[in-house]
Amino acid sequence: MKTTAFLVPLLLALWLLAPPAARADTCGAAMTDVVFSNVNPIAGTDVYASGTLTVTCSFSVLSPNTLLPTLSVCVSLGGAGGAWRTMSSGSATLPFNLYTDSSYTAAAIWGSAAVPGTAQFSFSGGGLLGIGSGSKSWQVYGKIPGSAIRTVPTSGGADTTYVADFSGRGVIQYAFGGLATPSCTTGSSAAFSFQARATVVNDCQISVGQLSFGTSKVLNAAVRASTTMSVLCTAGKPYQVSLSAGNYGSGGARRMRNAATGETVGYQLSSSYDGSQWGDGGGGGGVPLGGTGTGAAQAITVYGRVSPQATPSPGDYTDTVTATLYF
Repeated sequence: MKTTAFLVPLLLALWLLAPPAARADTCGAAMTDVVFSNVNPIAGTDVYASGTLTVTCSFSVLSPNTLLPTLSVCVSLGGAGGAWRTMSSGSATLPFNLYTDSSYTAAAIWGSAAVPGTAQFSFSGGGLLGIGSGSKSWQVYGKIPGSAIRTVPTSGGADTTYVADFSGRGVIQYAFGGLATPSCTTGSSAAFSFQARATVVNDCQISVGQLSFGTSKVLNAAVRASTTMSVLCTAGKPYQVSLSAGNYGSGGARRMRNAATGETVGYQLSSSYDGSQWGDGGGGGGVPLGGTGTGAAQAITVYGRVSPQATPSPGDYTDTVTATLYF
């Protein structure tokens, strides 16, 4: 019996799979802008705002620090030691600062590790993330000091935006460890960006005292008196102040009236001694007074004059004039 052998080759295949790429332990940060709305320089009060800083970290499966992972993170926001940061609009500047808490003290200024004497925000701990990723957020506190904003100008008489650009100036330093918590400066770093912005608004305030001509027997000579008006406007803001014709004036002539007899006494108001009539361009006659704000209260003298005229019956003669500030 004849036997025939068939040789069937056995193909063996081996696919060598490359090991998975090691995913590094990393951290990054992002921050929202710190936006100060409606900063009113003439109010002279502190202005507050805040932003949110978020740090996100990932811990790889193949990390040598998988067992009892620890993490140390420090976040710097730049800025010189304890000094005011500034926002700017052209050549004009607006001081502000950023803080780690709402105490707004010098010790809480959120600064940079590169500048001696300034604080940088940090955190550390064990088993914070485990295997995977996680994030943590903090509030960044901002303040504009009211004591320093009185003379901050607006541009062209319009509300003006001031900006401080921290593009790439935020820095996160971080280090992963095993059983022992490492120093954040022994690991890696990454930059992040944000802005601080403030809208400085135009505003004005006006106040004026009573003007009294005192007591007179006969009006055969001019009687003069004055009072002080105070105008407080944002620095660089043009303004105008008009004075109405009063309750009894017309055709550019103002008059005080005796309520008992209905008789009147004519008088004039001006911005200089015996000057031209200060009015509103209408029933009050004359023209408004113009000026430009400085951020400080400006004292303006209102001069009054009763010219010689026929003397009416004795009594009290009064009038009410409205001062209107346009800005």
